[in-house]
Amino acid sequence: MKFKLIVVMAEDTLTDQAIETARAHGATGCTVITSARGEGLNPTHTFLGLTVADQRDMILFLVEEHLSRKILEAVSSTCDFDVNPGTGVAFQIDIEDAIGLRGQIENIQQEISKEDL
Repeated sequence: MKFKLIVVMAEDTLTDQAIETARAHGATGCTVITSARGEGLNPTHTFLGLTVADQRDMILFLVEEHLSRKILEAVSSTCDFDVNPGTGVAFQIDIEDAIGLRGQIENIQQEISKEDL
């Protein structure tokens, strides 16, 4: 079984929405890293040396490759990443190998077989 890592960097107000959407489309779990800071096309403003920027969360989903594109597009669409600049970004990375997923692999296989029907 091959996996992809979907990385979502979003405003902290969108974290729960991104997780719920990913789970609805086949993701079996995630890791959330809070208080990440990102800077896009326009640099963030500072006030007396302190950065004035929205808090971001980094959400990591390790998903089966057949489900990855669907999850990626659903999260992007639900969170309006292409509609509202600066709200977030999502991308996927190929994973060469992964261990510790035995409990989730059975669930993933069932999800894939449902789609094949």
